Amino acid sequence: MIPLGKEQESDDDRADDIVNDRTCIVTRESGSPETLIRFVAAPDGRVVPDLRRQLPGRGCWIKAERALVDRAVQKKLFARALKTEAKADADLGALVDRLLAADLVGMMNLARKAGQFISGAMKVDAAVRSGAALAVFHAADAAADGVRKIDQARKAWKLGSQAEEDIPSFSLFTGKELDEVMGQNAFIHACALAGQAGEGVVKRATMLEKYRGVGQSGADGGAGRPEQ
Repeated sequence: MIPLGKEQESDDDRADDIVNDRTCIVTRESGSPETLIRFVAAPDGRVVPDLRRQLPGRGCWIKAERALVDRAVQKKLFARALKTEAKADADLGALVDRLLAADLVGMMNLARKAGQFISGAMKVDAAVRSGAALAVFHAADAAADGVRKIDQARKAWKLGSQAEEDIPSFSLFTGKELDEVMGQNAFIHACALAGQAGEGVVKRATMLEKYRGVGQSGADGGAGRPEQ
């Protein structure tokens, strides 16, 4: 029997490649675990996200973008990739957003306990100007003047250090949302500092921002949260 050439592979063969090679089932582009979200089928057949990449069973991958998750749901791509009668809820994309946000908040709280996440406009300004800040965070509805002052500190640090990139800035939650999920740890302005926990905060914030498709955080402040 003549083996199938690459151009002759069956859909099932391509699905196996997509699963085994960490290839996005929507775009068919490969990527690292840090740029992809893994999904598995629960015992009841529902598709569930596996953010920590630890759930047992056959998994499939999608680039960390809300639009791609929504497309996979609409085109019913999970059943073929997972080789089961897997069913994805219509709000799977929103569920992933909530889980990514909760993961970020949890890491912020851990970093705070480790002394690697501080809040308060004056403390953040000082950390930025000293080069200690890995990234800054603002409530999405923070006063423009407060954001502007910290942006000025970011620009001053970049010029003074001759760094090629700005200190990232994120605005992923409103003040009300922060109050609801962080309680007394809620902030208007905050920053992550060097250390494993602080780096974890930046990594998760970057993932959530990319997932929401709000673009890269620039020198003029992070992008706000899109409407759900």
